[in-house]
Parts: sequence; C-alpha cells; structure tokens
Amino acid sequence: MAELKKVLSIDGGGIRGIIPGQILVEIEREFNIKVWDHFDLIAGTSTGGILACAYLCPSDGDPKKPKFTSKEVVGLYHEKGDEIFDIPMFHKIRTLGGLRDEKYPEDGLEDALDEYFGDTWLKNLLKPCLITSYDITNRKGHFFGQHKAKKDKASNFLVKDAARSTSAAPTYFECAQVRNELGKPFTLVDGGVFVNNPALTAYAEGRNIFKVGGAEATAKDMKILSLGTGYSRKRYNYSQAKNYGMAQWVQPVIDIMMSGAAEVAHYQLDKIYKTTPNHKQYLRIDGDLKFTDIDPDMDCATRENMNRLKVFGEKLFEKNKKSIEDWLAI
Repeated sequence: MAELKKVLSIDGGGIRGIIPGQILVEIEREFNIKVWDHFDLIAGTSTGGILACAYLCPSDGDPKKPKFTSKEVVGLYHEKGDEIFDIPMFHKIRTLGGLRDEKYPEDGLEDALDEYFGDTWLKNLLKPCLITSYDITNRKGHFFGQHKAKKDKASNFLVKDAARSTSAAPTYFECAQVRNELGKPFTLVDGGVFVNNPALTAYAEGRNIFKVGGAEATAKDMKILSLGTGYSRKRYNYSQAKNYGMAQWVQPVIDIMMSGAAEVAHYQLDKIYKTTPNHKQYLRIDGDLKFTDIDPDMDCATRENMNRLKVFGEKLFEKNKKSIEDWLAI
C-alpha cells in the first residue's frame, strides 16, 4: 500500500494564528517531526497563509532547508504583532476610526513581510502549498501555489506579495495589488471572504497534484490535519439585528461569513472521510474561546493577549495529543 499523502491546513484568524502555530511547535517537540519536512502540501488562509509561507520559506544559506524554525515562526507574531496592528493617531483621525478607510495602515504588515520573506519567489518554497485570496476585479478565487509557480511564470509571485494578498482582510487592511513574474497586476483580498478554513480546498488541490498508481488521488490516499484559530461565536439577537442598517451589518456579516465557511468545510470533509476505510485520516482541531480570558478579536495584539493565545495553543495540543498521535501513526 502506498504511503498516504499528508496535508496540513491552517485557518485564518489574524493574531489568533498563534494558536495553530503553537500547536505545531508542540507537535514537533512531542513527536520529533518537522512541519516543513513532514507534510506534502500546506494550505493556509490569511494568517494561516502567512504561517504556510513561513514554514516553507527557504534559508538564505541553503535553499533546501527552512529559514525559520517553528518556534521562530510563532515568534514572528510576538515580535511584529503590535506593529502590524498599530493605528497611528493621524490615521485614526483621517479615517474616523476606520469608518472612511481601512482600520490599519498597511505599512506595518508590509514591512514585516518584507523583513521575513524578502525577495523570495513562490517557486522557491520548499514544498507545494496553497495560499488563498480573492480577485475582486475578475471576481474569482485566486490560489497561490509553489507547484504552479514552478511550472508557469504567470503563477509565480513574490512570497511577500502572496502573504500580503491572503491577509488583506476587508475593513482591516487595504486590498493588495500585486504582480506576477510577467508583470501582470492582480487586485486581491483576504481568502477568508470565501474560504477561511482552506482544508476542503486543500483536499481538492491534493486530488489534482498527487498521483497514486498513475491515477488521481482520492480521500483514501490522503490524510488531512486541519487547524483552527479558536472561535467565539457572538450571538446576534433579533431585537438588535432587525434594526441594523448597512453600517451595522458590516462586522456581523464578516464574522458570520468567516465562521460559517469554516464550519461548512469541516462538515463536508467529515462526511467525505466517513465514507473511507479509515475516517481518522481527517483530523480537525479547534477550540472555543468563550470561557477563557482571551480577547477573540483578530487584531487584539497586546502582549498579554498574545501570551494567552500561546497558552491556549499548548492546552489545545494537550487535549488532542492522543488524536494527533493516532493521526500521525496512520
């Protein structure tokens, strides 16, 4: 029997990317594996897309080795989180607190991505990947992939531009305009607007790129580890929502859209894998933030909140350690 192809999928969630990042630190420590080496495909949306790029970014000294350890990847959030989610007073005044323009200037995010990824091209990442974004001009999903970039200059972008595009969350950051290696421009926003949990998309991509006995791979040929960024489902009551206008609906719609898309992807994959000989080939790990002292807002990058997210990731790993061990043993 051929060895199963291993797929890692990481949700969007802003600064809450610390949670799956810490889970992966614990998996590496406990089971003596390396994320970049263990998985055959890594998919990510928004903060998950940045994580995927960081795990697969090649070292400046050795293009076959990773630039960052998993601990260093999580450290990026602790080092740069408060700079990325910083609102200068002039920007706050000019935008009326985010009502007239994006909430945050893109400078902090772009500076951080440039510092960590430099001028590395997508085609030079260590493994196949799937980074999601949405093309608002052509009105379709845009998927960055190392395996596509290696074959076609039209699919090759700078890694920092792919990371910027997947994290261009509407209302938080300005949309991204990036160019491929041929110079063609694309106007893109955060993939979370349609696929905040990219696991199902990763499954579809895996079927396309993996071959088993010369045929297209199916669910039985792949195992998927899907990591969420924690959730806290805010309730919207009739008495409030019935009087919402356009401005009041913006944040609830984004919240519902992102969490709803993540839940549907999990539901569909769970049903798909229950038709296979071993449904444990699919493992979803996520956690409820409701009864914690964590601020669930994706832009709450205070030192205290980031430390709490780190601890929550450690606890989520301990809670699911046996399931992870079983998944790795398949």
